[in-house]
Amino acid sequence: MDASQAIAGLGALAHETRLAAFRLLVQRGQDGLPAGVIAQSLGLPPSSLTFHLQQLVHAGLITQRRVSRQIIYATDFSAMNCLMNYLTENCCGGTAACAPVCDPCATDKDVPDQSIDQPTNQRRVP
Repeated sequence: MDASQAIAGLGALAHETRLAAFRLLVQRGQDGLPAGVIAQSLGLPPSSLTFHLQQLVHAGLITQRRVSRQIIYATDFSAMNCLMNYLTENCCGGTAACAPVCDPCATDKDVPDQSIDQPTNQRRVP
């Protein structure tokens, strides 16, 4: 992610309505929500919401897809993680107190083995 992409993402989130919509979509997960449900949840008229959602789409933080007559909006978690990574890499001066919460480049081999939480008489089957 470069500085212009980070500025676009941060600018899109720098509005109360857009931040509320983004939080709602993050909580919903990859399935996303129809525009009407978002509008109802936030108490906004659809025309106002469309403007705000388009700002988030333009910044690359959310996606939109058509399903029948509805437009479904969903968080682009890769873009969100890249923005968080950009902030922690470029704005924290490399201090340990500002370590990233997640690594957008992590692979399955980087994920700790969950078997330590299981009883010792059972083995995890790969």
